[in-house]
Amino acid sequence: MSHWIALPIVLPAMLAAFIVLVARFHLTIQRVFNLAGTTALVALAAGLARNASDGTITLYQMGDWAAPFGIVLVGDRLSTMMVLLTAVLALCVLLYAIGSGWDKRGQHFHALFQFQLMGIMGAFLTGDLFNLFVFFEVLLIASYGLMIHGGGTKRLKAGTQYVLYNLLGSTLFLFALGALYAETGTLNMADLANRVAAIQPEGSAGIRVAAVLLILVFAIKAAIAPIHFWLPSSYAEAPGPVAALFAIMTKVGAYAIIRTYTMVFPPELEITQGLFDTWLMPLGLIGLVVGMVGVLGAKQLDRLVAFSVIGSMGMLTTAVSLFTETGITAALYYVVHSTLATAALFLIVDQVREQRGEAGLALTATKPIQSAALLSGMFFVAAIAMAGLPPLSGFVGKLLILNATYSSELVVWAWAVILGTSLIAVVGFGRAGSTVFWKARQVADAEEPSEDVPEQPKAPVLPFVAIGLLIALIVAHTVLAGPINRYLAATSAQLFAPQPYISEVLETPGKDLSNAHDKDYGDKKDDAYGVADEKEGH
Repeated sequence: MSHWIALPIVLPAMLAAFIVLVARFHLTIQRVFNLAGTTALVALAAGLARNASDGTITLYQMGDWAAPFGIVLVGDRLSTMMVLLTAVLALCVLLYAIGSGWDKRGQHFHALFQFQLMGIMGAFLTGDLFNLFVFFEVLLIASYGLMIHGGGTKRLKAGTQYVLYNLLGSTLFLFALGALYAETGTLNMADLANRVAAIQPEGSAGIRVAAVLLILVFAIKAAIAPIHFWLPSSYAEAPGPVAALFAIMTKVGAYAIIRTYTMVFPPELEITQGLFDTWLMPLGLIGLVVGMVGVLGAKQLDRLVAFSVIGSMGMLTTAVSLFTETGITAALYYVVHSTLATAALFLIVDQVREQRGEAGLALTATKPIQSAALLSGMFFVAAIAMAGLPPLSGFVGKLLILNATYSSELVVWAWAVILGTSLIAVVGFGRAGSTVFWKARQVADAEEPSEDVPEQPKAPVLPFVAIGLLIALIVAHTVLAGPINRYLAATSAQLFAPQPYISEVLETPGKDLSNAHDKDYGDKKDDAYGVADEKEGH
């Protein structure tokens, strides 16, 4: 049993507690420990991903209790890939937050940041549905604290809406878990896979209800249309680095769908066929249309990016809904791309907000901003990636998804919607970029020059470094698309052949809770008889 697999959860938990208890009033110490811990997390995640790259499945049994009685953490190709993506994103976001001074605007930013990482890492690594619920709640609490970081009425209102929607999802999650446990007597995913497969169609009503409730819960977490209403305001009103970190949040819901519906409720399972695979693609296409139309109609730059997140989740849902190896491979490639592109755009938007003054993020022409050439270039690259134009990874991801839809009966609709919304996205991002950057220059040329204009202070360098790292990762994701796609194809194949995962979880020896319980009960019974015998002898 490897203890390394638990460190992505334990390390952020310990750092968060240390920051709260020891360094609460010392910002420099908080920054040093947060940055060092997040860097160590990247190295640890890279090591776990490398270990899983040959198909190795790493198991950690909490307290050495054997599954399904004990809590287990499982590291396979998919979970370690998501852990690595989260760690890299977190490092870039943290650099930006420190460089821009966002972490100064509230007392507990760094502790909440680590608690958020703890929840996300736990959701990716857990092998148990109840603990998936627990980690959902951990990241929900931390994300609410981060969302209202810095204060403000609008931010508080958006945060309240965010919490209410997610609490609704959590309530449904508990109902689904109750139904599953009532029908199977377990919530361990590997054990569920075996027990659900053995249920006969005539006794499957409870399982079918649980399957529908689960995908509804995960759809809320992933902001899949038509239950996406919480996202635009929540992401648009959140602080820039927080919104960038939230780029991975919707992917937690997508990950849960992929994991649960390839292992517990696989496509070939008779009792759940037609419950989610027939309507998930239409919802994905609707979400794609809603998101990109929102991009076209947005009047604020932050809401434009927030709507693009809804569109990207619609694209991702379209690929996942195929539930084929080709479709999941394309979905995983798009997960990495959309996470990096979304984070880069939110950080760029935050820099625009900081430099435009009273104009804020309204899509109206105003005076040129500082570092306009650099910011406009970064926006151009990130917008191209998000819209799916060649040659960046968004274009590659869309090609992979289009190719995967050949196996679907809705292939014509999928191609029409994906290509049509790509055009809408290009128009929307082009309109926003030209208004904020190019028309600003025209406004400046039309005005009479003034000799009394004060010189603006230079913008800090570290935020641009963080954005540049994200854009460099997007470029690397494009250049290395071949080997990355081969890795993801192997990951998809592992998902659709879950028996090694199930065997590793259920057959690895450890403490047997049932035997321990029987032994403990037997010892107590013997002791009781011994006391009774002594009394009778006396």
